[in-house]
Amino acid sequence: MTLWLLVSVPLVLGSALLVAGRRADRFAPVTAIAAAVACLLLASFAAYTRPAVSAPFLEGISFGLEVDGLSAVMVLTVAVVLVAVLVFAAGEMGRQARFFGLMLLFAGAMLVTVTATTMVSLLMAWEVMGATSYALIAYWWRDEHRVESGNIAFLTTRAADLGLYLAAGAVLAGGAGGLALADLPQLTPGWRDVAAAGIVLAALGKSAQLPFSFWLSRAMDGPSPVSALLHSATMVAAGAYLLLRLEPLLAATAWAAVVVAWVGAVTALLLGAVAVVQRDLKQLLAASTCAQVGFMVLAAGVGGVTAGSAHLMAHAATKSLLFLCAGAWLTALGTKDLSALRGAARRYRVVGLSFAVGALTLAGAPPLSIWVTKDAVLADALRASLPLYLAGLAAAVMSGLYAGRALWLVWTGDSASDAPSVPRALVWPLPVLAAAAAVLGIPLLGRAVAWELAVSGVLAVLAVALAIKLTQQGDRLASSTGVLADWLGLELFARRAVVMPTLAVAGWLARFDDHVVAGSVRTSAAIGSATARVASLRIDVSLDRVVTGVTENARRLGRLARRPQTGQLHHYYAQAVVVLALLATLLIIAGRG
Repeated sequence: MTLWLLVSVPLVLGSALLVAGRRADRFAPVTAIAAAVACLLLASFAAYTRPAVSAPFLEGISFGLEVDGLSAVMVLTVAVVLVAVLVFAAGEMGRQARFFGLMLLFAGAMLVTVTATTMVSLLMAWEVMGATSYALIAYWWRDEHRVESGNIAFLTTRAADLGLYLAAGAVLAGGAGGLALADLPQLTPGWRDVAAAGIVLAALGKSAQLPFSFWLSRAMDGPSPVSALLHSATMVAAGAYLLLRLEPLLAATAWAAVVVAWVGAVTALLLGAVAVVQRDLKQLLAASTCAQVGFMVLAAGVGGVTAGSAHLMAHAATKSLLFLCAGAWLTALGTKDLSALRGAARRYRVVGLSFAVGALTLAGAPPLSIWVTKDAVLADALRASLPLYLAGLAAAVMSGLYAGRALWLVWTGDSASDAPSVPRALVWPLPVLAAAAAVLGIPLLGRAVAWELAVSGVLAVLAVALAIKLTQQGDRLASSTGVLADWLGLELFARRAVVMPTLAVAGWLARFDDHVVAGSVRTSAAIGSATARVASLRIDVSLDRVVTGVTENARRLGRLARRPQTGQLHHYYAQAVVVLALLATLLIIAGRG
């Protein structure tokens, strides 16, 4: 019952707020926050009791949910972040039932995703999560640019999501008729590879890993609470969580684990470089999300499930904190541009100190949580491959550079003394998230190797120092043009390599349909019409005349046949004589011939 309640509370209340619409605006924030608090209490109890539930879906296939060691961490993380984000949203968004309804629906779908034990429950939740994320990113639907961003985010992730259906088909074909996720590693080798390919495709797309990373840049056009929720503990983390959950499947194939590990490492490195040069704070945080999730994907590829899940949890608290700080400044100052935010941390001290904790944590500076969790991931990478470890260290340096640059900019420069204050509702969640971001990595200290911790910690501090020095000299790291500033040109590449050819093929097919398919139909119709006209004008008319002629002749013969019928006996004798005479004549003629 606990697990059913955990997923039902946000789904039911979120649906109710959406259906009620503006009639529920007045009490929407309170209802949503109460639902989030209830989710947190239920998640805590579920993490302790570890319940499992199942309901029949089709014969031999069930809708299954379970809280185990890995999902217990996730349900708690999602619930904590949800409470903090909704408290913040109550101050920023005001009374909007549609917004809070979508947020609750999204959170409910994420809770089902992380507790799913079958492909059925996973697919259902995955679809709802994708649909609500589109609605949230394009929430301000009157703005065409934001709607376009929502479309791009949805279509990109939706294309990758098809991998889940490929995987489901492979599971059925491979003999796992119950569609249980635990049965995937035991599939027959060929179908197991197909299932792994589908899972990897869907997970990389949802987690904005290369080459799908560009959709996360577009997702920044949504409201700040949406960015904080979607890109910390939920949507982007869902793909990495799925890979961690199905790590036995990756390990059972000859290629999947290696591919996943290298995609994660390369994404962490390249998107970290993208984050370094961004001038927009939310764009910097978005690129850093891709990079940090890359470490989780790397962990899944090298079998570091514990390290990856710990990094996921620490990153969730850190990134939701940083996005909410950016949202608070956006509300007060109306800008996301880093050059316009100079001195904002000194003007708004609580927000500034919270941002400082989050930025240093993101940089991997000791003794904060990501220093420990990132090192745990790197340690697992070192045991698997030295090149992977070195790529991870390079990515860690990038973390220090982009975090250090952002931190220096918001704490230095002139701050506007007459700037409006930040609403208290936007400030309250920040210290709590800052504390969580700082300490969540402590449990992994016991398994860390001292020299590895020292190397990653020293590199992080040096990277932050280098970023500060370069930023002092005119923000030399920033760039408004170039391949890094444009997110590696991934969106342009997708347009030219996928969208434009697809539209060209669609146009050709449309013309083929118009001129060939539809043209042949129109030609056939024209021929039929012409044939019908010919038949109606010639054949039908001729037949009608024949019938009319036969009828008229029959009438004439009838009239002629009536004339000898006079009723006079001598007339009948005379007629008989004439007939006999004619017959005799015919016989004489025939006899002579």
